[in-house]
Amino acid sequence: MSFSIEGKTAIVTGAANGVGLSIARHFARKGANVMFADMDEARLCDEVGEREEADNIRYFAGDLRERLTLANLLSATLDQFDRIDILVNGSRQILPTDPLDMDDESVERLLSQNMTTALRLSQMVAKRMIKQADGREVETAGAIVNLSSIAARRTHPDLLGYSISAAAMDQMTRSLAVALAPHDIRVNAVAFGSLMSASLKDALKEHSEYRDTIQEHTPMGRIASPDELVEAVQFLSSDASRFMTGQVVTVDGGRTLVDAVGAPAH
Repeated sequence: MSFSIEGKTAIVTGAANGVGLSIARHFARKGANVMFADMDEARLCDEVGEREEADNIRYFAGDLRERLTLANLLSATLDQFDRIDILVNGSRQILPTDPLDMDDESVERLLSQNMTTALRLSQMVAKRMIKQADGREVETAGAIVNLSSIAARRTHPDLLGYSISAAAMDQMTRSLAVALAPHDIRVNAVAFGSLMSASLKDALKEHSEYRDTIQEHTPMGRIASPDELVEAVQFLSSDASRFMTGQVVTVDGGRTLVDAVGAPAH
């Protein structure tokens, strides 16, 4: 059973910083062809631009909430690497919201970036994966991995909107898994918490007390680095998980086993 992704082509969204960037870099180190995609062009260029000379790395910037942008992302990937084997939907936004005063714009932004974008891109990529596998005997035509959050199950009132979008992502994962199983495309998710993501770093700048609270509510007693998530994503992208689909794998140091509502969910 192989965990190898060498020679495969992957699109990783949310790849300009934090978890998405760690996944994209890890995939490239493991020999995959990787399209780093993000909405933050300046940051993406800073992180990836100087590495573009590597044969297996390219990057794409644009508003991924737009259908045309997603179509252009897929086209750019095919132009560079000819195929697509793995999609990692890592583009997401955490937007603290007042649970009693959530405006329509905030709800639409969260759902659009955290779930709808992933659904649209998954549909486009799946069609390409089906076309690639047409007429060939394959165990896996492709793998889609969604990044979710323990906020779908263990929420904090100030993250009501984010929790709703995470729960929607989990259900989308399960539904797409059933729909795409006849085409030999697997769809899974990794729900993480207690992880030093870009959003948590920003939160700790304003609320340093969060660190102690999070660590106290995490059985393993610490906040994980993004690198500790990437191998779970690689596993779900590789043939080692070829009989797994529709699963939401939790990587949180045991946080969801003991979490209290009053502890911030990151």
